[in-house]
Amino acid sequence: MKKTKIFIDGKEGTTGLRIFERLSNREDIELITLSDELRKDTSARKEALNTCDIAFLCLPDAAAKEAVALIENPDVRVIDASTAHRTDAGWDYGFPELSAEHFEKIKNSKRVANPGCHASGFIALVYPLVAAGILSADALLTCHSITGYSGGGKKMIAEYENTSRSNNLEAPRQYGLTQEHKHLKEMKAVCGLENAPVFCPIVSDYYSGMAVTVPLFKANLASGKTAEDIAEVYKNLYKDGFVRYTEETGKDAMLCANAVSTKDYMEVFVKGNEERILLIARFDNLGKGASGAAVECMNIMIGIDPATGLSL
Repeated sequence: MKKTKIFIDGKEGTTGLRIFERLSNREDIELITLSDELRKDTSARKEALNTCDIAFLCLPDAAAKEAVALIENPDVRVIDASTAHRTDAGWDYGFPELSAEHFEKIKNSKRVANPGCHASGFIALVYPLVAAGILSADALLTCHSITGYSGGGKKMIAEYENTSRSNNLEAPRQYGLTQEHKHLKEMKAVCGLENAPVFCPIVSDYYSGMAVTVPLFKANLASGKTAEDIAEVYKNLYKDGFVRYTEETGKDAMLCANAVSTKDYMEVFVKGNEERILLIARFDNLGKGASGAAVECMNIMIGIDPATGLSL
């Protein structure tokens, strides 16, 4: 069996490590690795980037763009986990569940941009409703999202897990207060919205898992449309297991943000009542929100079961 050669540029970061973990025991994958001495060496990285079949870029935006510029081999395919190319017309957006067209583009793509974690939840909830005409492109939306601290990478993980940490880490912390969060651009563009949502991301004192909520008034919906219509759209679209419509939130009718931590799927809910509706996506920020989604796209690109090596 011919193995697919994979190089993870930025393997030492949180996303890169989780991709490496998912691939390291697979018999169909050959991982190209660099020693600690060479992992930042440009010539060594260039060689690895040009001899692999698929390169994962788990780098800051500027470094991801530099990595792409190092690739001269036209056969190398790239999955970029950074923000750098998510709204670039030359890249395909790595959320195959949105439509058959999205799936086919990823399958045949040379350049795939992996979605952001908060953006994944928002887009899973909003894109189908715009496509179905239930929400208009000029809708004015808000989005609340709470995530575990692993979403902040190694530095934030170290801060939260430090035994002498400051007291302010014990309570949830809202950020993105200037409404310039890096995920807003893709949230607007991928959904085809004319306006970015008012976005309220919050990091809290648990490791991983997130819940993204988009609240709606009935007046936000197209005439005659209801919460039941929204649920029907989700039921009909999300059938492959990676994204699934569900009604059960958990014990005591409370929704726990880390309930699917370590998993690679996403749950979507429609709650509230006929006048005030809550659209909710729950998933692992390191799973369907990052590394799991990247491996899913890789599986699609090499023509195998998308769930291979993942936890559904």
